[in-house]
Amino acid sequence: MNKKLVAVLLVLASLFTVWGAGTTESNDDVYPNKPITMVVPYGAGGTTDISGRQLAVQLEKQLGVSITVMNQGGASGSIGARTVLDAKPDGYTILFTAESLGTQRVMGLSDMSYDDFIPIMAAVNDPKVIVVGKDSPYNTLQDLVNDIKSRPGKVKMSYTGPGGSGHVQAMVYGKFGMEMALTAYPGGADCILAVLGKQVDFTNSNFSTVRGYLDSGDLKLLGISGLNRLPSYPDVPTLAEILPGSEKYLSNPFTPLNLLVDKDVPANVVTTLRDAANKAVQTPEWKAFVADNSLDKLYEAYPDEASMRAFYKEWESLVSWMLYDSGVAKHSPADFGIEKLNY
Repeated sequence: MNKKLVAVLLVLASLFTVWGAGTTESNDDVYPNKPITMVVPYGAGGTTDISGRQLAVQLEKQLGVSITVMNQGGASGSIGARTVLDAKPDGYTILFTAESLGTQRVMGLSDMSYDDFIPIMAAVNDPKVIVVGKDSPYNTLQDLVNDIKSRPGKVKMSYTGPGGSGHVQAMVYGKFGMEMALTAYPGGADCILAVLGKQVDFTNSNFSTVRGYLDSGDLKLLGISGLNRLPSYPDVPTLAEILPGSEKYLSNPFTPLNLLVDKDVPANVVTTLRDAANKAVQTPEWKAFVADNSLDKLYEAYPDEASMRAFYKEWESLVSWMLYDSGVAKHSPADFGIEKLNY
């Protein structure tokens, strides 16, 4: 082989090497290519944990990588949310949270809000229900309401602390002349145990967390904190039926569960996660989970980023101003530019 031909071949080989390097996508550029951590900023066994784990299972099938659910409770969800923001914004640390991002600022818990995140999916709302122990003297929702009205500050209710969904419900009661003795517990499961142990008279729980107790007969279901009765309990009335005029408050989902990522996560990663989430909620397993727990499908009501952000804005306005007007919030929503919308 002459020297000119060898030189030409070497040049061609170099060109093919450069071309190949420029067109072959490195593994580091493919998302996802390693396990993902889903942070649930509350304890295990609550509604956010239960729904988050089920969604993680379905997301794994769509993304082809494992997803580890990490419970990191404390400070009404703010500790876990901060963990996500402190992580590298690459989509490998995601947040599955309840409503607390909409109240943390006015409650003085953190400086975070929904604006610090990009919504991947407004997933579900777990209906709030009113339950008592199996031996409770209350057999109907009207029994409970009548006793609260006749004995202000005497009927005991467990809740998860200031600013939580149970506390917001207590404020709704208060708007209709009912004052209860509120006892705070670390989490929803603890609130249920307080009812079972007869430490309190009742609690407002998420349906998914009390379903097993209702099936076993350890708890009695008195009412639904919403506008619509549950298909699985068609004879149980709603609080709206008992408290005329409460509809504007009870139409708001008390426990919206959302999948979010840091606002600095790249657009292609956001798109990948959204596509996977949209496919995940169409699986038979997820549909069965939603039906079994009477969950509201927020992903159908708010299918895109614009509608999700509008929902967060309305929710934050209603609840933040309710907390402030009741003297519970440490800061005025106006300090954070939260407009007081007309309802």
